[in-house]
Amino acid sequence: INGLIRSASARLADAQKTSNSPESRFDLAYNAAHALALAALRFHGYRSEKRYIVFQALSHTLGVPASTWRLLDRCHRERNATEYEGLGDVDQKLLAGLIDAGRELLDRVSKLIADSQA
Repeated sequence: INGLIRSASARLADAQKTSNSPESRFDLAYNAAHALALAALRFHGYRSEKRYIVFQALSHTLGVPASTWRLLDRCHRERNATEYEGLGDVDQKLLAGLIDAGRELLDRVSKLIADSQA
């Protein structure tokens, strides 16, 4: 779990650098959010074979609102369209929302870990 959080933190920091291409920033932010959602799932003792499940479980693992996990689910679909079909340009508004969601997940996962150690 700590490795996932470290990796996600580095990726999220790089995703916020506007000197990186929008495609790279999206990829970094998406993978950071996925790693954080996966860390939360594993913290609760669960695993998933499907990438999208970690986002759909966020309301249970981190208490995020439905709007957040739905945005991440949309990003998952965008990621798949780009990764497997070479489609799409990066929507700047979606990218900004993805980065914000990643920061929210990082805060929530960090709090989850800190509270468990208190």
